[in-house]
Amino acid sequence: MSNGNLPLVTVITVVYNGAATLESTIKSVLDTNYTNLEFFVIDGCSSDETLSIIKKYSKVISYWISEPDKGIYDAMNKGWAHAALESYILFLGSGDRIISFPAIRNNNHKQIFFGEVYKGEQLYKSVHNFKLKLGNTIHHQALLIPKLLHPEPPFDLRYKIYADFDFNQRLNKRGIRFEKCDDFKVYALPDGISTVKREDEMLSIVYKNYGQGMKCLALIYYKLQKLKSLIGKKK
Repeated sequence: MSNGNLPLVTVITVVYNGAATLESTIKSVLDTNYTNLEFFVIDGCSSDETLSIIKKYSKVISYWISEPDKGIYDAMNKGWAHAALESYILFLGSGDRIISFPAIRNNNHKQIFFGEVYKGEQLYKSVHNFKLKLGNTIHHQALLIPKLLHPEPPFDLRYKIYADFDFNQRLNKRGIRFEKCDDFKVYALPDGISTVKREDEMLSIVYKNYGQGMKCLALIYYKLQKLKSLIGKKK
């Protein structure tokens, strides 16, 4: 899928024992209307039929490996390292699907594009504002990041659940522009890794990037979110 008039996009899917879900992701990438795209699959040495599915589509997968890794963010780092320096990078998990994809016309590699994510029947409206200093308000399944903004693999393996949140905050601290694309929509499996809530890890990230004061605000923010959720369930 090559069109020199559009900037290169690299879609990276990391997978481990995802035979039941991987093919739907591959098909959604192949069906996208974006015409300058490459597709990577980083497999963690699966023991099910994942490798058979990868080989089935090997002619349309630009790059794939199957080897042990240290977890999801290690695998994502491997994909990032192999991507071309001039590419915009998008991470899709096994089972995630592209619904609609933006036509990126601004090719200066100085801003990040983000869209909205459906998880099951629920729509998560990603936003870029002050709240990104408190919690991860932008979801990686609909996030296009120019590799030129961070040439080296970006994910800190100390964080097992929210290394993408840490990366988003570091980009935000640098003053990089985040641009919303209304035509960028992705479906994500509802039971992904981020459904495991680890407030301690999130607070550690906020403290590292923004200090003690913002950590205290984040703790209050999480408690208010819990209260709001409890009230909603009682209605």
